[in-house]
Amino acid sequence: MLNQYQFDTKYYYEVGIGRTARTFWFTTPPEVGPDVPYTFGLIVFDIWGYWSDYDSNKTLTHYESNPTKWKTVLFVGDLSYADYYPNHGNERWDTWGRFVERSTAYQPWIWTAGNHEIDFAPELGETKPFKPFTHRYRVPYKASNSVAPFWYSIKRASAYIIVLSSYSAYGKYTPQYQWLLAELPKVNRSETPWLIVLMHVPWYNSYNDHYMEGETMRVMFEPWFVQHKVDVVFAGHLHAYERSERVSNIAYNVVNGICSPVKDQSAPVYITIGDGGNIGGLATNMTEPQPKYSAFREASFGHAIFDIKNRTQAYYSWHRNQDGNAVEADSLWFFNRIWHSVDDSASTH
Repeated sequence: MLNQYQFDTKYYYEVGIGRTARTFWFTTPPEVGPDVPYTFGLIVFDIWGYWSDYDSNKTLTHYESNPTKWKTVLFVGDLSYADYYPNHGNERWDTWGRFVERSTAYQPWIWTAGNHEIDFAPELGETKPFKPFTHRYRVPYKASNSVAPFWYSIKRASAYIIVLSSYSAYGKYTPQYQWLLAELPKVNRSETPWLIVLMHVPWYNSYNDHYMEGETMRVMFEPWFVQHKVDVVFAGHLHAYERSERVSNIAYNVVNGICSPVKDQSAPVYITIGDGGNIGGLATNMTEPQPKYSAFREASFGHAIFDIKNRTQAYYSWHRNQDGNAVEADSLWFFNRIWHSVDDSASTH
């Protein structure tokens, strides 16, 4: 364990002993600052049993070959799908670990807990939720004064990343609620101008799969996201891709007695990126017509890049597996609203 380290420095480490020893390396992040460029990768997939499914493997390979030099992975939940197997699905967790080692051994991954990490199955003797996940994937939650490893924050270059738990209590006065209430005012946009939130269940979703599952959490926290001008929210859960406009239900329209979200330049862009690959296939059943808050949606496997340039601009792109990496199926220039007055919704490709 490193007690002290140099910023932006390559370190080598060894796992195993004797003839079984293997050497890996990683590069520490740069010092935090408002104009420090940094690139995040976004990818969500699962493997099933003793092999990686075809689409998950293809996504990871496609992701690794992207010429953009991503430095940290933002992973929005559902890792091994080892839940509901005896002995905590240890063999499946091991399979998952071997599959992603080609990336996780060299780059940091920021983890979010999904529903398949709950792993609560009393009939199998598994009575402690999240046990395999928390034992295998440690996160630095105590550094941000969180009381649990399911919600926490990390500063990385010019970004402030907040991880939330869709499957932990978030009602008023719960620990997660109280933590987020105290955490958002701590974000210094002069130091970290980009504010990113990760969660598992999407709040804005125009597919029939998992439709409205995030609604109660949205009702609790969306006013805070608008107040603090969160830039972008990444979610998974849905096995497809979707990007919203900047919308909120804070200032809503009522049409035929139904409330509908409206464009709100103080609101985040919501991106669902649960399309890395899974044994069950893609979610293709979309609600029709496509709602106005949905800027782009497609049932294809792929990965995404969020490339921060400086305090005012970041470039986002989504890449389908069936295309070359140079092909951007969806993209958007983000203009930071703390430092820039331009409406980034006009910069969609």
